Amino acid sequence: MALQPTDRKLFLGPRMKRLRRELGLTQTRMAEDLGVSPSYLNLLERNQRPVTAQVLLRLAEAYDLDLKTLSSDPEGGGAAGLTEVFSDQMFRDLGVARHEIAEVAESAPGVAEAIVRLYRSYLDQRRLSDLGAVGRPEDGALPPMAMPSDWVRDFIQEQKNYFGEIEDAAALTAADLNAEPQDFATAARERLAKKHGIQVRVVPIDVLPESVRRFDHHRKRLFLSEVLTSPGRTFALAFQLAMLEHGELLDRLADRANPPDRPTRNLLKVSLANYLAGAILMPYQAFHETCERTAYDIELIRARFGVSFEQACHRITTLSRPGQRGIPFFMMRVDSAGNISKRFAGSAFPFSRFGGACPRWNIHSSFRTPGRINSQIIETPDGQRYFTFARTVARVATPHAGEDSELAVGMGCDLKFAERLVYSRGLDLKDPVATPIGPACRICERPACPQRAAEPISRTLTVDDFTKSISPYPFAGG
Repeated sequence: MALQPTDRKLFLGPRMKRLRRELGLTQTRMAEDLGVSPSYLNLLERNQRPVTAQVLLRLAEAYDLDLKTLSSDPEGGGAAGLTEVFSDQMFRDLGVARHEIAEVAESAPGVAEAIVRLYRSYLDQRRLSDLGAVGRPEDGALPPMAMPSDWVRDFIQEQKNYFGEIEDAAALTAADLNAEPQDFATAARERLAKKHGIQVRVVPIDVLPESVRRFDHHRKRLFLSEVLTSPGRTFALAFQLAMLEHGELLDRLADRANPPDRPTRNLLKVSLANYLAGAILMPYQAFHETCERTAYDIELIRARFGVSFEQACHRITTLSRPGQRGIPFFMMRVDSAGNISKRFAGSAFPFSRFGGACPRWNIHSSFRTPGRINSQIIETPDGQRYFTFARTVARVATPHAGEDSELAVGMGCDLKFAERLVYSRGLDLKDPVATPIGPACRICERPACPQRAAEPISRTLTVDDFTKSISPYPFAGG
């Protein structure tokens, strides 16, 4: 990329340090890659020297970086998360300015993440106390530990939802199986039988009333519920292969992450095994090539690899291999009540870290058109625009499946990538109609929103007897 001359000096020390740690590099190794001395790199990381254009170019070449990622605000512990924290009513009298939040996130990302985790713990404590499950903080009750699901979600996001060691292991297993997608289940069954002595049985729901997969390691039996779809059964086979053949790798990665307790570690290991299973079913190179050739037509992609719509969407968010990157998508899965059960991103995530998705995003309205893909261009309060699409997917079948038998999966990427997507054809991307959305209502300051569910905690409610506003919760400006 061409760098424009500028008099402004760039100090990117904390971000360079974070990048080095994410890559698992020592200062000596990174210094070698950049062609500088370790002592000079140390000065750069401590913001005692500005980053030169030459170093930026070497960073981009050595690690296949989009240089914008060094100036972006990752969802992890950056300014976005801190902004949500300091929008809380308890901090309102402090008047913490946005530039102060940005400075903390920039110079001390670890401190920023610690603040975000403490705030999450506080919210969990308040919710539990409201339910009567624990005492209130003022009564001396200890705050709960971070929820395992929150910790694992944050860890995966810190890795940009990409694990190179897992990709390498998956490629080996896929190459050994050497099976076409339509033959994968048969090949996996044979491998489980011949290499591991494990028999696979599909059983009635009465046998597994509360689960869809169970491995009996004593009798060497893998039981799969009859309610699983064909892609679901195939994924279960891939998961079992991942656990049996790469268990040591999964244990090592889980231990390296240093989770806070055993339940969190177990959840992380299962999450990594799910990643590995998906990578076995959809090997990186073949999957990436198919995505690019089909303009990310997910219906065609899932048919080609014999997977579900949701499995293909999840895999797309992992395409971050240096030198072979896909479009950086984010993904969210919600139920009809708006509860979020999945959230992944190959880059930054444009939604609230503590609340749900904005009701104006059509992931919610997709429940009115089951099975149909609906596209939408959205604009966040910071002016960023994203191309998104969403559709419903079926839950695992149950004996009494009713209106709650569907979930919705939403996908999105920066608008600049939209022209590469089959779903944008026929749309005016140069002058698009964008739907303004915001974070959770409690921290969203967009005025006159007809779908607002609560007033923002950073503003004063202005309800009176004389005017009825578009929004049920009008508020004063800043």
